[in-house]
Amino acid sequence: MNPTVERQLHLTIGSRFENIELVQMTIDETLRESGASEEQRHWIGLALREAVANAIKHGNRQDPSRQVEVELALTGGDMEIRVSDEGPGFDPEAVKDPLAPENKFRGDGRGIFYMKKFMDEVRYAFRPSGGTIVVLRKRLAPDAPGTQER
Repeated sequence: MNPTVERQLHLTIGSRFENIELVQMTIDETLRESGASEEQRHWIGLALREAVANAIKHGNRQDPSRQVEVELALTGGDMEIRVSDEGPGFDPEAVKDPLAPENKFRGDGRGIFYMKKFMDEVRYAFRPSGGTIVVLRKRLAPDAPGTQER
């Protein structure tokens, strides 16, 4: 038996940084209504902000005529968020490690690092017509006493 999607959400925004807050508030409210803990919502929110900021800045190059799509699906305690841009794409393996001493003062690479730190899975897909899709997955298991998020 295939699990059914319990909740879905689809947002399309223009490539403007002001829209990040709207996306985060909307996803946070949906997660809250679905029973996600405040701590889970906090870490998911940070990863989401990074993914949307990267789509706006690096993917769409802050071109307001290009859009970012954000999709949320909740299925049986699993959450998946897809953030898509319309840019040329990139090689995730080419992003420098922000923890390496030589990159200590560089600004790039931290967003991907944070997404990987806060989520259970981060993967990328690339459309043939252009555009990157980052997929963020997190298990929304109920918090047990004494456990903490990453």
